[in-house]
Amino acid sequence: MHHSSFPQTSASSHALVAHGWDAGWEAEFAPHAEQGLLPGRVVRVDRGLCDVVTAAGTVRADTEFVVPRDPLKVVCTGDWVALDPESADPRYVRTLLPRRTAFVRSTSSKRSEGQILAANVDHALVAMSLAVELDLGRVERFLALAWESGAQPVVVLTKADLVPDPVTLAHLVQDVETSAPGVPVLTVCARDGEGVEELAGLLGRGTAVLLGASGAGKSTLANALAGVDVMDVRATRDQDGKGRHTTTTRNLLPLPGGGVLIDTPGLRGVGLWDAGGGVGQVFAEIEELARGCRFHDCAHASEPGCAVRAAVEDGELPPRRLESYRKLVRENQWIVAKSDARVRADVRQDWKRKQAEGRAAGDAKRGRSPWRPAPPR
Repeated sequence: MHHSSFPQTSASSHALVAHGWDAGWEAEFAPHAEQGLLPGRVVRVDRGLCDVVTAAGTVRADTEFVVPRDPLKVVCTGDWVALDPESADPRYVRTLLPRRTAFVRSTSSKRSEGQILAANVDHALVAMSLAVELDLGRVERFLALAWESGAQPVVVLTKADLVPDPVTLAHLVQDVETSAPGVPVLTVCARDGEGVEELAGLLGRGTAVLLGASGAGKSTLANALAGVDVMDVRATRDQDGKGRHTTTTRNLLPLPGGGVLIDTPGLRGVGLWDAGGGVGQVFAEIEELARGCRFHDCAHASEPGCAVRAAVEDGELPPRRLESYRKLVRENQWIVAKSDARVRADVRQDWKRKQAEGRAAGDAKRGRSPWRPAPPR
């Protein structure tokens, strides 16, 4: 797949505007342009290779030169990269531009491992299906990660046609709004286009990532926003809302009104990853009430003078909200402690290895024994 290279001028990069290129990225890329590298945005990643859209078209690229130890720094859909000029197929990604935002989740409740789902995102769309009972705790969990990423969250209630009664629909929207302070909540029926234009207008020309469980109607919504059937959609059983995984990789799709959409596979687990600030924003009213507690480190359990528990007793704060808040705070504290412990263990192991190598090198110098490298880690 060979494409002719193009001159590194500001005008030439405008071919990437449809994929989110702007003056900020232009300035960030300038040192790489001087080295003759080409800018591009990652639209898909697949086992060490990625598809990168450039001003000359989409090319296949190898990520061999940018494989870090930290899984949160691997090449991801949405990244801006510097590529080899026309020379080989696949090209090589030489470096990643610093990310403006990153959507990260914990991959496991048992291990402290993070996974980056999308990079350089302006809006995080949390899709929830109205075909099943709304799980408000799951909404709050997604929103905590969205706020932590640096993106603006938006809750999209899909399959609105399955709730024909407007009063019931209004109550469902109100329940979600209570669980999502400061977050727009939109209802859409992607099949007939209802609410899609309003959502597209809200997203503007930025980058949005589409998140949700399998069967939440993400691929149908992606098709409606993109204006074409770009994603394979398989029928979902409406009685239980369960669908097959139709999206298996993260893909970046340009939208007709400007901006781009990153569609992700259905997420079974949404573990928090160092999202203390995000949790605080999702439960802004609890954090506000907590300022009135007698003790600054009040756990809102049995301490005297707890303003949060008083609000629950007075009917101001739903008990479910406090329970959900406690759960997410506990989970986040656990994952932070686990990841901190892992970092400390890595540093300790590195230190021991360097010590052993230093001793072995010293012994070799003094002729005591041949130098042997430390065992592999």
